[in-house]
Amino acid sequence: MDTVTLTDHDEIRNWAAARMGAPAMSDISPEGGMQPMLMLVFDQVAYEDRDQPERPPNAGGVELVEWDEWFAVFDERQLAVVVAKDTPGSRDSFHEIVRR
Repeated sequence: MDTVTLTDHDEIRNWAAARMGAPAMSDISPEGGMQPMLMLVFDQVAYEDRDQPERPPNAGGVELVEWDEWFAVFDERQLAVVVAKDTPGSRDSFHEIVRR
């Protein structure tokens, strides 16, 4: 599979939007505090009701976030998104979030 590495915020946002994806985080810290793991979610997860009550820290699960919050962590950790190269007639949502 041919891949492309994305680091530009607009390119990442546009790639996700073309596949109806949304930015999300999950807390992976074993103890108190927040250690967010970035992800892009698609399908039903991207459309969950955003009017849920605030959850306590370390509640687990996926939390949809705004792009600004997602990109703050993305830039701080110097990450990149590796995606499948676009092919005509196909919108593959394959992606990996990796260190630059």
